[in-house]
Amino acid sequence: MSKKKIVVLTGAGISAESGISTFRDSGGLWEKYDIMEVATYEAWQSNMDMVIEFYNQRRKQLHEVKPNAGHYALVKLEEKYDVHIITQNVDDLHEQAGSSKVLHLHGELKKVRSSADESIVYELEGWELKKGDTCEKGSQLRPHIVWFGEPVPMIPMAAEISSTADIYLIIGTSLNVYPAAGLVNYVKPGTPIFLIDPGEVHASHVPGVKLIKEKAGTGTPKLVEELLENAK
Repeated sequence: MSKKKIVVLTGAGISAESGISTFRDSGGLWEKYDIMEVATYEAWQSNMDMVIEFYNQRRKQLHEVKPNAGHYALVKLEEKYDVHIITQNVDDLHEQAGSSKVLHLHGELKKVRSSADESIVYELEGWELKKGDTCEKGSQLRPHIVWFGEPVPMIPMAAEISSTADIYLIIGTSLNVYPAAGLVNYVKPGTPIFLIDPGEVHASHVPGVKLIKEKAGTGTPKLVEELLENAK
């Protein structure tokens, strides 16, 4: 008999417990910058040095942190379920923990791509991208990140995966950021939906959702144990 499919949508909250700064952290990495000065294509055109430095610092930080209990709990789910993770996060903490199926909606911090041909993508060695680093076609390499105002190419695939869920988990996100927040609308009616987040969440458009007001690092392992128990 095939395993039931669990689809997991994760946001900044699961990475924050590993020490990754989020948009809203007081004193965090983002607070030192106007987001429109570092995370738009216009910013890239007008102040490439600042954008490169910002993502270098984020990449450097990522090399210094480790997955937490929330990430490892999702790996454990694979013992009894077919688990697909859709993440809004650009870090690779899910992969570091051992999750086998991870779809990144907003790009990947450890990758860079051609500014002329978005199909040319490289793994960046180390954490530093420099002005003058070019692709095979001679164009400057840019962060492999979906910036504000850019299309989110993985959304159709994420919607398709969401529509096949037998159980849907939402972890560490307030469902504020679209189009990712709209993925829950593709979940089949009657599918159990669990949302783990300690803050104010915008889940009024999610019928029957079970809210778990805990941080990802504590709420996820508890829910995973329950789901594994129920799979027996």
